[in-house]
Amino acid sequence: MKKLALALSLAAIGLTATQAMAAEQSPWQVRARIVNISPANGSDPVGGVGAADLITVSKKTIPEVDISYYFTPNISAELILTYPQKHDVELAGKNIGAFKHLPPTLTAKYHFAPEAQFSPYVGAGVNYTRISDVNLLNGAADLEKSSFGLALQAGIDYKLDKNWSLNFDVKKVQIRSDVTLSATGAKISAVKVDPWLVGVGVGYRF
Repeated sequence: MKKLALALSLAAIGLTATQAMAAEQSPWQVRARIVNISPANGSDPVGGVGAADLITVSKKTIPEVDISYYFTPNISAELILTYPQKHDVELAGKNIGAFKHLPPTLTAKYHFAPEAQFSPYVGAGVNYTRISDVNLLNGAADLEKSSFGLALQAGIDYKLDKNWSLNFDVKKVQIRSDVTLSATGAKISAVKVDPWLVGVGVGYRF
């Protein structure tokens, strides 16, 4: 009887451990989102002092992929990725060209209720934007090629099951660049893009 009781106890412990391992989630999560980029459009005047002389950058809706790693149930890091995005540029309401930018962003997030079906979070981090293919005023003007800035984030996950979830996310990202004359390098304006990024998507936790 003692041997039988011991065997049953070991079997129960093994079953419990197996169930616990099965229930434990991987620390990795991926999401696919559709994100609307809405620039703040603040700039120094070009050749004047009024709002009519400001440079503005167009809105854009883009696809985005992010990869998250959970250090604990409450704390994770998120890397946001996409491909170079093209934006039109206007001066005094008239199109003066376009540029592309690639804005990978890394944030650290705190999840308030990681086990709940509705799981809100906040985050903060850094953004690096690589600016390329600049064509302003038929090549007469240029932009700085790199921008470093802060990023703030808030959102919520709605869990569909153990692995799948829906996501709503809002970010404020700092993206700024000087506008210079191509011939002389003289600064003629400073553009504050600083967009709001509002996204919805689906996530999978491995």
